[in-house]
Amino acid sequence: MDGISDVAVGVKRGSDELNGASNGSDSKKLRVEEAPPSRVLHIRKLPNEASETEVIALGLPFGKVTNILTLKGKNQAFLEMGTEEAAITMVNYYTTVTPHVRNVPVFIQYSNHKELKTDAGNQRTQAVLQAVSAVQSGGSPSSDVQEALAAASSPVLRIIIDNMFYPVTLDVLQQIFSKFGTVMKIITFTKNNQFQALLQFSDPVNAQQAKLALDGQNIYNSCCTLRIDFSKLVNLNVKYNNDKSRDYTRPELPAGDGQPSLDPTVAAAFSKDSSSLLGKIPGALNPLSAAAAAAAAAGRVALAGQTGSSGVLLVSNLNEEMVTPQSLFTLFGVYGDVQRVKILYNKKDSALIQMSDANQAQLAMSHLNGQKMYGKIIRVTLSKHQTVALPRDGLDDQGLTKDYANSPLHRFKKPGSKNFQNIFPPSATLHLSNIPQDVTEDDLRLLFSNAGGTVKAFKFFQDRKMALIQMSTVEEAIQALIDLHNYNMGGNQHLRVSFSKSTI
Repeated sequence: MDGISDVAVGVKRGSDELNGASNGSDSKKLRVEEAPPSRVLHIRKLPNEASETEVIALGLPFGKVTNILTLKGKNQAFLEMGTEEAAITMVNYYTTVTPHVRNVPVFIQYSNHKELKTDAGNQRTQAVLQAVSAVQSGGSPSSDVQEALAAASSPVLRIIIDNMFYPVTLDVLQQIFSKFGTVMKIITFTKNNQFQALLQFSDPVNAQQAKLALDGQNIYNSCCTLRIDFSKLVNLNVKYNNDKSRDYTRPELPAGDGQPSLDPTVAAAFSKDSSSLLGKIPGALNPLSAAAAAAAAAGRVALAGQTGSSGVLLVSNLNEEMVTPQSLFTLFGVYGDVQRVKILYNKKDSALIQMSDANQAQLAMSHLNGQKMYGKIIRVTLSKHQTVALPRDGLDDQGLTKDYANSPLHRFKKPGSKNFQNIFPPSATLHLSNIPQDVTEDDLRLLFSNAGGTVKAFKFFQDRKMALIQMSTVEEAIQALIDLHNYNMGGNQHLRVSFSKSTI
């Protein structure tokens, strides 16, 4: 599909963004001044062969795309979103997750233009936009857009699964992906200690739609995150039908040596998990529905937790001499954004903790139940309360209830934040970041020893802004995290502390 190289490019000649930027590679000139938010976005460093549809696809998850202008010779484009909010969400998301077109990283910033004035007579552009928005509102894509989407991609997706706390089977993948079209073949394998799969649709359009809706989603609550790319392969060669590989077009293939054919009850057991992607992807039949795509784009946990469950936890067997709302906020804040904490007035070894949602509550419960805090093994269960009540005005409850709804310390408030990918169980090794340049290994060893533990090992990352520090027990590491996360290292730089999956 040819682009719209004939669009009135001259209209934009005077714009600051284009001056002196031959192919968008002269980034120094371009960063002179950040433009204020605008619903028009300026996209640079596009690959030569990028089509309008691929540029539009960058904006689709965030809302309606109302206009586009591509500047072929300059590897640039302008994309106009329906609202400024949609544009802001899009820019914020892509500052944490680099956008790619045809596997090439591209750069997105606000334009100095408030709207795009292209030729209304440019029916070509309008036709593409109409066709794409028809797909978005549930119609079927016109052949024109289908052609463009097909050009953009292969029918084969490469799928990597992060945070794989539960087994993911070939059948589970087939079930999820078949909501977007006919799945013909799947091959699963383990590479670099990660479960991966190649999955072939009958049509590249289905692969494009599945990638848009599912990339960044979780298969089960708060774990098993899908990372999806297009494969360079356009056709998979499957030799055996078993639990590692499957060609659905050739049921007569042998199972291969010593490979069990799949036990259907295993697959059935996993598909019953009602709170997971299986069974109900929002807008699954209409993959480009804004809700499904925006949820995927925000990297949010796929769906709310078990029906009827709340985001409130009951924590018991606390050390009542030592525990404070702040210490609970910091520890539980590793697994979600804590909204309120209430230590019970008549039972000070117990507390209610309200998380942002049921997924975060589930995640905190699975990671912290049975861990030691201030020398006692804590019990964490889901509470029957829907919210944690604040004390009535004028009543002093001795500081036992705290509202953290507007805390600047929430780790997960930014959609698509890297923190979503770095959630690990409590471990003796801690990951430190935001370390000031002049702070030494000895400074940090001393700081962490003073928190009442023994530092076993320490390692700076190359840029010295981050480090790993290993305490002698998980309990010591939990204590150090509570005491030192957000510790002011001077110059208003606050240390960030998380559990690590690495060891030194």
